[in-house]
Amino acid sequence: MALALNDKALAEAFGPSEGTALRIKQAVMVVLGIMALAILAKVKVAVPGSPVYISMGTFAVLTIGAAYGPRLGLATIMGYMIIGMLGFDIFQSSTAELNGLAYMQGSTGGYLVGYVLATLALGFAARAGWDRSVVLMAVALLVANALIYLPGVAWLAVLYEDKTLSWAIEVGLTPFVIGDALKLGLAALLVPGLWKLIGRART
Repeated sequence: MALALNDKALAEAFGPSEGTALRIKQAVMVVLGIMALAILAKVKVAVPGSPVYISMGTFAVLTIGAAYGPRLGLATIMGYMIIGMLGFDIFQSSTAELNGLAYMQGSTGGYLVGYVLATLALGFAARAGWDRSVVLMAVALLVANALIYLPGVAWLAVLYEDKTLSWAIEVGLTPFVIGDALKLGLAALLVPGLWKLIGRART
């Protein structure tokens, strides 16, 4: 059954809506989404006084989750994970030497799980129409960010069992707060803004 416009995510609101043309559109969007995730994951800056980096990968995850909806978003993020698992250097800190399952089981493993959870949460929020409002989009993005950091920090605490939970929070959350706030604000403005453009195009 076709979705009404009010029940659609942004990517579902334009282009073909059925048949072979729809499948082609979805396949192209998955490929483009994986490419965006891989490219933006490598766009990163060092946090002063810290060994960690802030990348645009999280921004890509948040935006794709909100724009693609739950099914297409899940297909995209899982495609990204599978390609990374096969050993391709597409994760934020993966290298030719450290990649694949070895990388995914390391300190960033929990965040990768969080990416999947955040994508689904934002996809369902978009289906509920939250992506049309800057305020509701910001709330959905805050929830999605929490879903990234909860397994991320928890996995750090498990992986480095000789450290404390406060250490895991200090290393795995605190350095990213300002950067993520900026990325969250950008995503909260971008998706509702694109909806307004679609609305104008239809009038």
